Amino acid sequence: MEIVNGIIGFMNNLLWTYVIIGGLLGLGVYFSVKTNFVQLRMIKEMLRLLTDKAMVTTDGKKGISSFQSFCIGAATRIGTGNLAGVAIAIAIGGPGAIFWMWIVALFGGATSFIESTLAQVYKVKDNEGFKGGPAYYMQKALNARWLGILFAFFIALAFGLIFNAVQSNTISLAFEAAFGTNRTIIGLILVGLTALVIFGGVKRIAKVSEIIVPIMAVFYILLGLYVMVTNISQVPAVFALIVKSAFGLEQAIGGGIGAAIMNGVKRGLFSNEAGMGSAPNAAATAVVSHPAKQGLIQTLGVFVDTLLVCSATGFIILLGDAYGKQDLTGIELLQASLASHVGGWAGIFVAISIFLFAFSSIIGSYYYGETNIEFIKKSARNVFIYRLGVLGMVMFGALASLQIVWDLADLSMALMATINLIAIFLLGKIAFKVLKHYQDQRKEGKDPVFYADSIPGLGDLEGWEMSPSEKEKKQRVS
Repeated sequence: MEIVNGIIGFMNNLLWTYVIIGGLLGLGVYFSVKTNFVQLRMIKEMLRLLTDKAMVTTDGKKGISSFQSFCIGAATRIGTGNLAGVAIAIAIGGPGAIFWMWIVALFGGATSFIESTLAQVYKVKDNEGFKGGPAYYMQKALNARWLGILFAFFIALAFGLIFNAVQSNTISLAFEAAFGTNRTIIGLILVGLTALVIFGGVKRIAKVSEIIVPIMAVFYILLGLYVMVTNISQVPAVFALIVKSAFGLEQAIGGGIGAAIMNGVKRGLFSNEAGMGSAPNAAATAVVSHPAKQGLIQTLGVFVDTLLVCSATGFIILLGDAYGKQDLTGIELLQASLASHVGGWAGIFVAISIFLFAFSSIIGSYYYGETNIEFIKKSARNVFIYRLGVLGMVMFGALASLQIVWDLADLSMALMATINLIAIFLLGKIAFKVLKHYQDQRKEGKDPVFYADSIPGLGDLEGWEMSPSEKEKKQRVS
């Protein structure tokens, strides 16, 4: 086991130090400049799009709305990364890790726009509407099915299996700390609930996410605001501590700038997923009039996840009494910190919150895995076996040690992110054209509409119809 841990540690160090940090931040800056900082410039438009109603597909079915797609994406984003992940980042990397989470989110918003817009452009039809993601745009736009299969394998491994072990691990630890509950019992309950949802299809996943995600996110953010308001005199000092620690100007418990950047980027990516290639799978399911709409919606998801939910966790911990005084790292640090603000019920509240956050992540992550299993080879048998594997990993995670679960998550995340970052760098120019097409129509006061022939040279766009004029031209020719 020590040899395996050593290999995982070596690979993580190699990829995160030399590939992911540079790739994420570098591409984030590049896409921000090329889109004229779309992630900041069009925030008002993002909020407007949340109210877009679900469109009807060509076969008469009501599709998944922008808001439902946003909730599926948020369901996987807003999970243990926002609670336990932030606590771990602060414990290891110091308060400065929070600053680097903010930076990842700020520039990652542009990256998220690019990958989610591409997923909409190259989505394909399925029995329930549409599906898509990086594997599909790698095949259709890059003509590299082999690369799509490689990505599909890693995302199915990462999200459906390893990440779901992380979620169940955090739930079981939280309930053990709050109630003394046996972790095996928690694991069995989670397996049963997960089975009920994942055997129900994407529509059920969307409906469950639509209910759980907004309620739990708003309540948790309000709790974070309450903690900040009741400790308002200390807030400026905490902001200063975060910034100083981010640049190694003040050595915090976790160390200097290297530890702050590494853990901030790691946990920031695990939480908001910008550039990882996961959220585009949710973006592709929406039935919208223009691909850029989902690019904007998923960008908003990055900001909600990191700038609001992760920040709430960071301030709860840094304004509390537990940080640096006890040997606590993960979800237990957050529970102890919140208890110092609101009393003994905090541990119970965090346990219930983490259950809702992490369970919604489990069902959203499963959907990402299933979509990519079907990309590799469409087979009811393969999907059924995958579902059993997901349930097995949920049980494994509930019983496993904290370190091995998070190390595996980091490695699988780095591998899939590396492949996706290469693809979106090569395909970014397509998303730039789609954004311009959207903006030109908005300037004319229109609700933007996209057709398969709107932008020349995009290839076969299965998920989009030809424009009325092009249809008429083809009919005349035939």
